[in-house]
Amino acid sequence: MEKYERIRVVGRGAFGIVHLCLRKADQKLVIIKQIPVEQMTKDERQAAQNECQVLKLLNHPNVIEYYENFLEDKALMIAMEYAPGGTLAEFIQKRCNSLLEEETILHFFVQILLALHHVHTHLILHRDLKTQNILLDKHRMVVKIGDFGISKILSSKSKAYTNLPALVLKIMSGTFAPISDRYSPELRQLVLSLLSLEPAQRPSLSHIMAQPLCIRALLNLHTDVGSIRMRRPVQGERAVLGSRVWAPSGSTGGLGQRGTWVSPPSLQVGMSGESLSLGPHLSLRVEKSVTPGSTGSRTTSVRCRGVPRGPVRPAIPPPLSSVYAWGGGLGTPLRLPMLNTEVVQVAAGRTQKAGVTRSGRLILWEAPPLGAGGGTLLPGAVEQPQPQFISRFLEGQSGVTIKHVACGDFFTACLTDRGIIMTFGSGSNGCLGHGSLTDISQPTIVEALLGYEMVQVACGASHVLALSTERELFAWGRGDGGRLGLGTRESHSCPQQVPMPPGQEAQRVVCGIDSSMILTVPGQALACGSNRFNKLGLDHLSLGEEPVPHQQVEEALSFTPLGSAPLDQEPLLSVDLGTAHSAAVTALGDCYTFGSNQHGQLGTNARRGSRAPCKVQGLEGIKMAVVACGDAFTVAIGAEGEVYSWGKGARGRLGRRDEDAGFPQPVQLDETHPYMVTSVSCCHGNTLLAVRRSTVQGPLGMGGE
Repeated sequence: MEKYERIRVVGRGAFGIVHLCLRKADQKLVIIKQIPVEQMTKDERQAAQNECQVLKLLNHPNVIEYYENFLEDKALMIAMEYAPGGTLAEFIQKRCNSLLEEETILHFFVQILLALHHVHTHLILHRDLKTQNILLDKHRMVVKIGDFGISKILSSKSKAYTNLPALVLKIMSGTFAPISDRYSPELRQLVLSLLSLEPAQRPSLSHIMAQPLCIRALLNLHTDVGSIRMRRPVQGERAVLGSRVWAPSGSTGGLGQRGTWVSPPSLQVGMSGESLSLGPHLSLRVEKSVTPGSTGSRTTSVRCRGVPRGPVRPAIPPPLSSVYAWGGGLGTPLRLPMLNTEVVQVAAGRTQKAGVTRSGRLILWEAPPLGAGGGTLLPGAVEQPQPQFISRFLEGQSGVTIKHVACGDFFTACLTDRGIIMTFGSGSNGCLGHGSLTDISQPTIVEALLGYEMVQVACGASHVLALSTERELFAWGRGDGGRLGLGTRESHSCPQQVPMPPGQEAQRVVCGIDSSMILTVPGQALACGSNRFNKLGLDHLSLGEEPVPHQQVEEALSFTPLGSAPLDQEPLLSVDLGTAHSAAVTALGDCYTFGSNQHGQLGTNARRGSRAPCKVQGLEGIKMAVVACGDAFTVAIGAEGEVYSWGKGARGRLGRRDEDAGFPQPVQLDETHPYMVTSVSCCHGNTLLAVRRSTVQGPLGMGGE
């Protein structure tokens, strides 16, 4: 609400509070609906999402204008146009039941007709049109319809049904107060026809507008009101002043017709400009713990422990947690600046390094700007080395709780503790889920999922999977190779529900560069997308068997059970997808890899052309807990906190200064106290690893000094 100043509460509805606010940027009065998300049922959340979706589609002077939506204090805030003249119901009530002039009735009526024509043109039914939802401007001359909370967007196969029993009973009874004979016979007959019990006898909207009674009022409307201020049309559109609706250039000027329109502003999450700088007022919170492996993206969590190999130096209290980065030119693990906070989960993208703190804030690590810390040195001064990374909090609004973060190529997805997904960054391939390819620098709600409580999100290079509490699976973004699991290779810029095989229930979701995987409730795995080198384990193979060429599965357009032993038999605890290989940890703690072994990323001496899964060598007797895959390397975490890496060693991928390593070798962390690994994430050639200081004393596992 940094952009708005609350003035007063103007109403309370079924879903929340309505505030009159002042928009600071232009001193304009606006209405903000405050809808408490945490107290809403799924149907109520769907209704709130429906109103946002409907208002964004409409652009008409007789329809309340939508501005934006955002999260504030665990509530969805919808900013929209303010109508200072109040409702039509209030207008009638103030007249103390005196009858309106017929001219006034028709003046309001034809404006409602124009608004409904525009609404119906977009295959939308309002379904709750009443005087309380019809608003007036300050002169009480311009009518605007609002409150689309129960409207219905129609598809070619859907029908308009209601849950409005009271209204249905009144319509079916056909009883209403008689119409005064003060009004013209034409008007009385029009009302009677509109209230006919026989649907076939009720006139259509176009028929009503063609009646002489309404034509005269429409002509008078143009003469009396003139041009009503509208949003500026995009190129190729014009405003029809008489009807005050959009019409595309070159059209016949049909009443209420319009073309494309400018998209409304996206969600603001309290950021200042493009710098996304931190404000001291930000107070985000996160859950007390992160569920192991809770998202299954390229980020995985695990409770692991460590022990120092040298004496503890108690003089300086150690930080509660540390985050290490290596790869991308960093030859050994580098401890990142922490801003005096504890990080419980991390995510790596092509360029992004992000984390979630225990207090719920989103922290980012970035290269410092050119010239940072520079300037002329005084005589005798010692030049300080420029930091390789600087940290900052991503600014948000108070009350928003970030639970998890996932990163793709140049975009990021956040999951709040209320099950709402927000995305920002590059909109290429529609991976932000906002229905367009537009880049967005500020976290924006994926509105199509507002009706669901989401519990997991995973990002691939250019696609996203998300899972709801009711195990409904959604996918969007780039679709070639079948990576979305929708049965096609088409891309989608809005979330699409993914069909699941009968009897399968998704528990965790994982995204790779060009593929996806699901872990089901019993620990089985399903995969879709590119199966190059059998990196998804979709070939049907027994132990030690190689497929003949015509039996090799190159891609799967829908989620398909793994067919390569032992992956098709043993329950899996952790799995991750790299560029050309994958890795999995079984319930027994064994680590298996499959796919390409060009750079030794499988951790075995198996020949490079093998498509069969293999057990990683050198980890015998070590129970593994979590695995993560980069472009040509693998990182694995032991149940006792051990960190191993193997595969391609160029540009520090392995966290050591040695070259390619075909077998697991330990990664040394600069820790002087016992620790547990809480999260690890690999993407392309980079790795992020979060550790937390352990309060348990004794030989807990691997440590450092």
